[in-house]
Amino acid sequence: MSLRLILAASAALAFAAPALAQDAPAAPPAAEAKSAAAIAFEARGEVFQTRMAQMQGELEAAVTGAGADQTRGMADVDAIIARYQPEIDGFIVDFETFIDAEAAAETDETKRAQMTGAKASVRAALSGLPAQIRAGAQTALTAQATAPAAPAAPAAAQ
Repeated sequence: MSLRLILAASAALAFAAPALAQDAPAAPPAAEAKSAAAIAFEARGEVFQTRMAQMQGELEAAVTGAGADQTRGMADVDAIIARYQPEIDGFIVDFETFIDAEAAAETDETKRAQMTGAKASVRAALSGLPAQIRAGAQTALTAQATAPAAPAAPAAAQ
């Protein structure tokens, strides 16, 4: 599984759950517009998504740049993950705060339970992201190290 696929799946899960939670509450017609909190969280999500795309580029460069040196590649991957870990943790906190506020405002117990379940699922997915990235990077590095060397270009005739 490629790093791109792992990040895309995690991002899709992260952004699908709040969207479902937003659709779940049956709001009166006057309150159908997005709340300031929802707008702010969407903006926060866009920033997070941009940062994760930047991390993905760095990870791909690290894996490619390591060549057959798996130790160097994993050290680079670990350093990149460590730099982005505070942002992942911060987004988890922001997401949970947002869902908690939405759930507190929800009067339907079933919908509140759905929000709580979505919160737990997204937390698990985002918390597991570094481990998924490491596993994907290790797989890519192993494949890269065991791939047959590219044939040398034929010498030009003189």
